[in-house]
Amino acid sequence: MIFLYDGWVIFFTFLISYLLRFNFEPAAVDFTIAIRQALIVTGVYYGFELIFRPFAGIIRHTTIRDVFNIIVATTSSLGLLLALTIISRRIGSYEVINIPLSILLIHFVTANAFLLTTRIIIKMFYEMVSVKPVHKKNVIIYGAGSMGVIVSRVIMSDTSSGYHIVGFLDNNKKLQHKNLEGIPVYDPKRLTGKFLEKHQVKTMIYAIRDIAVSEKTSIYRFAVNLGLEVLEVPAVNTWLNGQLQLTQLKRINVQDLLSREPIQLNMKRIADGLKNKTILVTGAAGSIGSEIVRQLTCFDVEKLILIDNAETPMFHLENELQEHYGYAPLRTILGDVTDEIRMDEIFNEYRPDIVFHAAAYKHVTLMEENPYEAVRVNVGSSLLLTRLSMKYGTEKFVMVSTDKAVNPTNVMGASKRICEMIVRARSMSVGNTTQFVITRFGNVLDSNGSVIPIFRKQIEQGGPVTVTHPEIRRYFMTIPEACQLVLEAGFMGIGGEIFVFEMGEPVNIYNLAKQMIRLSGYEPDLDIKIEFTGLRPGEKLYEELLTSEENTVPTHNPKIKIAKVSPMDPEMVISNVHSLLCSYHTISEYDLVKRIKMMIPEFHSTNKKYLDGSDGSRPFEVEVYPD
Repeated sequence: MIFLYDGWVIFFTFLISYLLRFNFEPAAVDFTIAIRQALIVTGVYYGFELIFRPFAGIIRHTTIRDVFNIIVATTSSLGLLLALTIISRRIGSYEVINIPLSILLIHFVTANAFLLTTRIIIKMFYEMVSVKPVHKKNVIIYGAGSMGVIVSRVIMSDTSSGYHIVGFLDNNKKLQHKNLEGIPVYDPKRLTGKFLEKHQVKTMIYAIRDIAVSEKTSIYRFAVNLGLEVLEVPAVNTWLNGQLQLTQLKRINVQDLLSREPIQLNMKRIADGLKNKTILVTGAAGSIGSEIVRQLTCFDVEKLILIDNAETPMFHLENELQEHYGYAPLRTILGDVTDEIRMDEIFNEYRPDIVFHAAAYKHVTLMEENPYEAVRVNVGSSLLLTRLSMKYGTEKFVMVSTDKAVNPTNVMGASKRICEMIVRARSMSVGNTTQFVITRFGNVLDSNGSVIPIFRKQIEQGGPVTVTHPEIRRYFMTIPEACQLVLEAGFMGIGGEIFVFEMGEPVNIYNLAKQMIRLSGYEPDLDIKIEFTGLRPGEKLYEELLTSEENTVPTHNPKIKIAKVSPMDPEMVISNVHSLLCSYHTISEYDLVKRIKMMIPEFHSTNKKYLDGSDGSRPFEVEVYPD
């Protein structure tokens, strides 16, 4: 229909052009010639219409692209007809092709006017008759640049969008106090509770692309604290057919409130270090281990050996790697990292070049109730795997540690502190050729069993959201960010270093809970209650990344520093650990924790069942155990 209509317009506007040229005096027009020429012009236009396809769109949804295609088709037709006319005049024949140039130019204008005007009228008429009463939500757009303008046009062109734009917010002084697309532009300083109440604004659409992550995060936090729902415009390359759809606006989440500048990695160093290597990852199905594995698949490694004792998560990880990465050089092993015979068999068979040791028990409260398991798994696996790495000539051993190992107040943190001591001691062992590296960082966002998924579930259930203390603070980092830094740190230094990650500012968990409630569309303490439960056994208000005796030295990556640690006797450390592992199951939990305190003087348990007034300063005299 559109194709036929366009041809009809071309034909009749050509005849109208003749009348316009001769001041609407029919006697001056040879209609026999004019009609023949009109048929030729229509045929030429049809040829270009088939090439540029301006008829392919739906008239009521006409876009700039459709307008462009119409103009290109008519311009191309004009060019060809001008060429044919000039050639005809030079040859002196084919009068029917000898079209007056003035007629062609008049026709170009009238044809475009009719083709475009009819489309616009139909589009406007359709929008008018199809309008249904819609309760529109007042929104404000942050950013009056090109992206903000695009968003405003999409909203205004979609009568069923459900949005009414109250204004733009922009720091550009030249735009402030002016209208853009008929919409006022405000200074962001005007964004206050009073302003929102006056204009009944509940939603903000963030429409700026080129901005520092820290600045964007600050804007998000400010808006969320005002109780606004914040929607973000997706990246341009994700738009459907190059056009933004309102359904693509993404509601921000808690990760957006905590995000930081992207990490700049030395990809060449990492790629060279991993090329053609056999990599073994323990705890491969866990939050950190699985992300390390995903990132390793991006490099040219010889083989990936994955070890975990969690059957179902390992099954899902293996499927994911095969489906999404098509990863072939993969071996998944269900096993206990404290099983000496099994681990020896694995090391003997695969001879790993690099080991990423991420297997560990991590939940503070569970380990307070199960200190034997903390020692058996966390300490035992570290002692065993470091020894096997030395035995089978592993080039590099990278251990994943935690900020809870610094001045520990709980069994889990103390066990990881011992693990750090083991790795450092191995690095100092006589004849050792393996580079032992420790990476230490805080909490990771959305890891299994961490505070964010717990809060999310509590909010979904209608509350209450439980926070241990209004002043409790934690360092946070995204899982991909943490694992990128683990890979980067793994190829720094010469061995024996503790690499400490720059975690930014610690996050107040109470504020985090309030922000998550607001992100879900509720008001804290009004819609969903927040309850304080008190610090749990072994928990402390503030985590630390360094002990009082540790300082740091910088590396080439500003997000990674090396902790300057105090000297130690490696043989004594290994002997003490052997003694602990040989006797822990024969003594009470109280005595076990007491022995750990003797090994780690800075360990001060806050769990009342382990309090004895001991500061761990007494000497720890044990028999010397061979490694």
